[in-house]
Amino acid sequence: MVQQPADCVTALRALGEETRVRIVSLLMEQPMDVGAISGALGVSPYNVSKHLRVLREAGLLEVEKEGRLRRYALPETIRREAAAGRVLDLGCCSFQFADDAPPASRGAPAKAAPKAARPRRK
Repeated sequence: MVQQPADCVTALRALGEETRVRIVSLLMEQPMDVGAISGALGVSPYNVSKHLRVLREAGLLEVEKEGRLRRYALPETIRREAAAGRVLDLGCCSFQFADDAPPASRGAPAKAAPKAARPRRK
């Protein structure tokens, strides 16, 4: 959970891009590596890596190293909250993720893609 206002702004900026919201939605289910995320979203591994870096720097992801493989997961505090109802609680606001929102196809215009999360103010 984000504690400081500056942390909240950083987290909101990280979630300001649809692909990153889709990545967080995937990681609510289980930790995944870059290849699995790339395949699930139809985004190149290079782009997934860039998005993961932004999410990690915002404090929204943890990295579990297994040899050369790196699995990305939501931090335990966020994971517990998310398991209760697919809600990402940042402390300053929360995002409700739709259970049935299919990932947008690669190359589709952003405005035509389904919304994966709705911000809710506290």
